[in-house]
Amino acid sequence: MKLLEVLNGAKAWPPPAWLMRQAGRYLPEYRELRSQAGDFLSLCTNPELAAEVTLQPIRRYGFDAAILFSDILILPWALGQDLRFAEGEGPLLPPLQSRAELAKLDPARAISGTAPIMETVRRVKAGLPSETALIGFAGSPFTVACYMLDGKGGAKAGNEFPRTRLLCFEDRALVEGVIELLTETTITYLQAQVDAGADCVMLFESWSGILTSSLFRDFVIAPTKRIVTALKAKNPRLHIIGFPRHCGLMLAEYVTATGITAVGLDSVTDAVTAIAACPPGTVFQGNLDPLLLRLGGEPLTQGIKAVLNGFRGQSHIFNLGHGITPDVKPEAIALLMDTIRAA
Repeated sequence: MKLLEVLNGAKAWPPPAWLMRQAGRYLPEYRELRSQAGDFLSLCTNPELAAEVTLQPIRRYGFDAAILFSDILILPWALGQDLRFAEGEGPLLPPLQSRAELAKLDPARAISGTAPIMETVRRVKAGLPSETALIGFAGSPFTVACYMLDGKGGAKAGNEFPRTRLLCFEDRALVEGVIELLTETTITYLQAQVDAGADCVMLFESWSGILTSSLFRDFVIAPTKRIVTALKAKNPRLHIIGFPRHCGLMLAEYVTATGITAVGLDSVTDAVTAIAACPPGTVFQGNLDPLLLRLGGEPLTQGIKAVLNGFRGQSHIFNLGHGITPDVKPEAIALLMDTIRAA
């Protein structure tokens, strides 16, 4: 598998490619299945439909990897926190108010609650071409904690998760408790995905950019290191991709201290700067701006070539700096893959 070869340190040209949110609302075949499921949570927990959604972009575009179709908030839902997805609002949860409420969440429920996800992994693995890797994933503890404590996504840019940010100072013990619970259950959750057939796993730290450097070390680096250490103790050859979105100058420390195999880069991170900052041999993933997929044509082609050239000579997995948006035309993804293959 080309993706696993790069994760092992190979420098492939052209690089392997997959895209965050490659299975989703921009595909007409996804929208058709989504209408059958009823609601988003029902789709995520229906192994037959979730497996089909995971495989759709592989059939259409031939990506080098499939990523499990699920959601980072499946874990708090499985632990016992209510979750619903409201049209136009995204995920909604009752915010955890106290350590007493946190204590009511049950780690034992997570195993049975995520059983449908493991069945999806098994079905996808059985349906994939032999050359295509399967990526399992979870939200990193701090990012998932943001939703559990605020109850929804950030209201606007620059003011993401205001309650969580305040709680880091006002009730640090509550934040630490949530992260502790999530760290332990994430280890179990990801290990179950590996046991079910995932070839590698990814940790999405989508909101690391809202933390101070000291809090980043405590709430991002430390739990990530624990997860990586625990998973690799059981699976020494397991590859783990970390995505500390908008972590800025903390990038090198994240790579060095956590022990991840590869680091995903957001769209604002410069290739030259990232390569210079990180240890030699770092495997990079990213980092095309998803906006270019909406534009298509020459702007997209030039953006793809800029990313390819920026990481040429490095161990690199082509991807986006964030996920595909629903308004992208499928033809833009075809152009992207054609451009990469022709490099």
